[in-house]
Amino acid sequence: MEFEWMTRGKCRMLPPATFFPSDGVGVDVARRICADCPVKSPCLEYAMANHIDHGVWGGTSERERRRLARGRRHLTVVQSH
Repeated sequence: MEFEWMTRGKCRMLPPATFFPSDGVGVDVARRICADCPVKSPCLEYAMANHIDHGVWGGTSERERRRLARGRRHLTVVQSH
């Protein structure tokens, strides 16, 4: 099953609002929950692949995912030359 990893996330028993905070303190709370989650990597990759720009996914904020996406695009451009 493609999304089976979602059933093993530490977030599955918490209110979704926990991972869609309105401030930096909320982001820190969500990151702490994600820190040792067994599906942190597939969660981040899911968010990146689907261009999810809200909430904390794979322990990263929206800003961090944008930075990662820019870095990946830059790496792709450099490798293609």
